[in-house]
Amino acid sequence: MRDVTFSIRAITLDLDDTLWPFAPIGARVEHVLHDWLVAHCPRTAEQFPVDAMHPHLAHDFSRLRKLTLARAMALAGDDVAHVEPAFEAFFAERNRVECYPDAIAALERIAARLPVAAITNGNADLQRIGLRDHFSFQLGASEHGAPKPAPSIFRAACARLGVAPHHVLHVGDDIELDIVGAHAAGLRTCWIHRDDLHGPEPRWPHAHITPDLAFPTLDALADWLDAHLQDDAACQ
Repeated sequence: MRDVTFSIRAITLDLDDTLWPFAPIGARVEHVLHDWLVAHCPRTAEQFPVDAMHPHLAHDFSRLRKLTLARAMALAGDDVAHVEPAFEAFFAERNRVECYPDAIAALERIAARLPVAAITNGNADLQRIGLRDHFSFQLGASEHGAPKPAPSIFRAACARLGVAPHHVLHVGDDIELDIVGAHAAGLRTCWIHRDDLHGPEPRWPHAHITPDLAFPTLDALADWLDAHLQDDAACQ
């Protein structure tokens, strides 16, 4: 972590693999959806097993999931009216998250000090998860029309917060999508390099770009913000 002298007035925060690990969710949701199809659309389940139902849309996973289901059902001869209930079974499981042990308490501490906006390429629903009250708003790639690392999604969040990008700290786990993308948009950056993703001795791969802050957990960032914002207040 390099020496920092900047002022932070707002936070933008990644969700998957920053507040909770995504791998367990990704593994579960496909099988929950397949089990639903077995029960309600068996021909679709037979012709389109789990490995054949992985959607790949750049910025709107929910829409692509529905389109994929509709096409699969039509090809299999099942009623496409089942798309919405099938998606609901999938989406309910997608939002059954287990946060990292430090995440909720750290988020509460951070949100008590600064406005926090979620920026995500995924389709997590903070209202369903029960964390919406800690955020000013959630901006998804599907709503914005472009995913991270596009600078436009970061700048749109800053504009909505009413804070200039150089006073906004973007916090996330992904080196390219979060840190490089936010840096290109003019935001300050914090890399959360959790052990389950990056190991106990993470390596930063870029020589020309480095994060302003780097911590293994979100509560370490909350500690830093407590000290840093107190120092800012003392200087005013």
